[in-house]
Amino acid sequence: MYRVKEAFYTLQGEGAQAGRAAVFCRFSKCNLWNGRESGRATAVCDFCDTDFVGTDGQNGGRFDTAAALAAHVASLWPPDTRSARESGLRPYVVCTGGEPLLQLDEPLIAAFHEQGFEVGVETNGTLPAPSGIDWLCVSPKADATVVIRECDELKVVYPQPLAMPERFRSIRAHHYFLSPMASPITPDDGRDPVKASNTRKAVDYCLQHPQWRLTIQMHKIVGID
Repeated sequence: MYRVKEAFYTLQGEGAQAGRAAVFCRFSKCNLWNGRESGRATAVCDFCDTDFVGTDGQNGGRFDTAAALAAHVASLWPPDTRSARESGLRPYVVCTGGEPLLQLDEPLIAAFHEQGFEVGVETNGTLPAPSGIDWLCVSPKADATVVIRECDELKVVYPQPLAMPERFRSIRAHHYFLSPMASPITPDDGRDPVKASNTRKAVDYCLQHPQWRLTIQMHKIVGID
């Protein structure tokens, strides 16, 4: 059974695929935080701003088979562009969380492929990745051990005292990004001085280490999911 917090059609907001239309499939649960405020202080990843608890989000639910979940995701892609043969466009699904590799497996990847989807994954890198993933983004958290040593995209939330970019020099990636850390809870007025300060720090780091590129959360700037 697969447990999905939410699934929705939007634009990818970060990294090398930014601006690309995609169905986001957010899996429930994470191995670095239980998702509840009562456990944040003792969590390995204590700055997460995502709700991944339960299956009650938009288009969320429990799916008994890989085929059922893949069909559900396919139903969220616009029908006039679903067929890659007719339009030349390959639909894209981003498996995220929480931690998607707690649930994503080869049968589900195969089911997504059968629906015509290219499969992207956003993971903290602490669990082995199943084969068949088309685009793998690893985003390390704190001092958690990263077992994935090669990926398409390495995205480090910056700054993290226990996860500074230098620590991940041995990870092979096609793209290296810094994503400025935001406050876990956005103030009512929408301003986030923590993120503003961290954005400046990330800019300075990228200027000093040009292997790294800045990525910002475009989806929050333009006001989409």
